[in-house]
Amino acid sequence: MDQTILDVRQLRVAFKGYPAVNDISFHIKKGEILGVVGESGCGKSLAALTLMGLQPKVMKASGQVVFNGENLLANKEADWQQVRGEGIAMIFQEPMTALNPVVTVGDQIAEMFELHRGSNKVEAQERAIEMLEKVHIPDPVRRAKAYPHELSGGMRQRVMIAMALACEPELIIADEPTTALDVTVQAQVLDLLEELRDTTGTAVQFISHNLGVVSQLAERVIVMYAGRIVEQATAEELFANPQHPYTQGLLATLPRIGGARDVLPAIPGAVPPLDQRGQGCPFADRCGKATPTCVATMPEEVELNAVHTVACHHI
Repeated sequence: MDQTILDVRQLRVAFKGYPAVNDISFHIKKGEILGVVGESGCGKSLAALTLMGLQPKVMKASGQVVFNGENLLANKEADWQQVRGEGIAMIFQEPMTALNPVVTVGDQIAEMFELHRGSNKVEAQERAIEMLEKVHIPDPVRRAKAYPHELSGGMRQRVMIAMALACEPELIIADEPTTALDVTVQAQVLDLLEELRDTTGTAVQFISHNLGVVSQLAERVIVMYAGRIVEQATAEELFANPQHPYTQGLLATLPRIGGARDVLPAIPGAVPPLDQRGQGCPFADRCGKATPTCVATMPEEVELNAVHTVACHHI
């Protein structure tokens, strides 16, 4: 479990010279669940797409994405086809836009086995039904013949998980997979991801803007803001001892049992657009602790201890 399978080094993804993801570095170990949190527009989903070579063609990626010793950013398209599905798989936020509406879910899962395992159609269908059973979809033989619109939101998300697991990848990237689900189904999907990690050893990068969900699932957490990583720590350390003002602000907005308040606090302002991010800390214009140094100079990442780093001038 101590084996690092993904090592991201100084990843930068830019649009017309403006970095949407700005020199981020992190790693994921075998069998680990890593949480990535931040507001919409912070770059967490774009960074995840880049790990699979799926970033928009108008964006230029640089740095290194080392997966099992190989820098994926040096891949040609044919090489990416081998990585996607077998090495790294992705669960998208909205299954109805990711699944083909005119193909049965069984055929869509079976296609994974035909493309990556060379299975014939009969074998592929049998394995597709096995995958539906593995993700606890009732009556998998009948459900395999259903179209996406005939399934509930929770079942569609389970189909996406089944597709992601079909070729036994070493890493699954789950991009806000529970956002559109009610809390009961959300809990079921989270339990399923954890169960599959425990039984298959697959690592999970779990992307969310919901700190409550991340605290339940992740072992380590990355906090992103305006394309940068501002804080990294174990989940226990981060929620007990947040150091960056942005992390503190996010945690302050969470409702708490027994702590009734008329109005929940909110972080003023919004994530700055790409062309309005200066040389200093991108959070400076929303931070109550900001000084001229914060506006002028980008803070370096500081290691507080073996499991906790933060990028802030006030540490």
